[in-house]
Amino acid sequence: MMFPPTLTRPRRQAAFLVLACSAQFAFADDGDVINPDRPNVANSSQVVGDGRLQLEIGVNWDRQRNDDLHLRTLSTPALLRIGLGDTTELRIETDGRSIEHELDPATRARTTTAGWNATSIGFKWHFAEGEGVHPALGLIGSVALPSGSSALRVKGVLPQLVLAAEWDLPQGWSLAVTPGAGADVDDDGARYHYGILAASLGKKFTERVQGFLEVAAPQIASASHGGDRMQVDAGVSWRLNQNCQVDAMVVHGLNRQTPDLGLAFGLSVRR
Repeated sequence: MMFPPTLTRPRRQAAFLVLACSAQFAFADDGDVINPDRPNVANSSQVVGDGRLQLEIGVNWDRQRNDDLHLRTLSTPALLRIGLGDTTELRIETDGRSIEHELDPATRARTTTAGWNATSIGFKWHFAEGEGVHPALGLIGSVALPSGSSALRVKGVLPQLVLAAEWDLPQGWSLAVTPGAGADVDDDGARYHYGILAASLGKKFTERVQGFLEVAAPQIASASHGGDRMQVDAGVSWRLNQNCQVDAMVVHGLNRQTPDLGLAFGLSVRR
């Protein structure tokens, strides 16, 4: 596909995504439809399928205000999923570009930090189909590599492992539960381990529109390593066609360690 030479690279990428989403808008669904892992914490157990490519991108904004600090952060997460078989996929993930605006309420001093986040590489293995009270199950493993801008680069290799469990419920409802564990490095450079737990209740309103309500703890850790991060979030997704979906989410933090307000908007494309 040729684009006019006046288009910059980001504009060419945006034009490609728009064309990919509009190319099959009039086609009827046959049951084989896109199933992104974004935007919430809980993940699907399903993989993209043998030979499939799926790109999930977004823009996240969050705000944290307390007596000591006012912080606003903008990031551009991206996940590339590559189907290696009927039950496995390769995953390449990053939080992309981050821009952080910090304000000291006492002195009114302002600082801005920008950079590229680290990249993670991993897998998903769908190892059980759901039946009756038994959930569909998938295992997702990843390692964050020492990459990205110097200010955001992770120290060493940081693993994470989560279990994705899903139940199909009557009348278009569904339940997803995702427990897990990982390793990270705190502000002092000390390595620590943390837990993950998320539960998401989904509702299919139409064949194309779905919503969810989630309670999640993206990090369960001791106070010396940043403490627990807890949130409640809700969102909606609209499937434009079999291979394209857009989403939006609002997040409310439940404690001081979590941004008090967050917004996320995303686009997922499959081929």
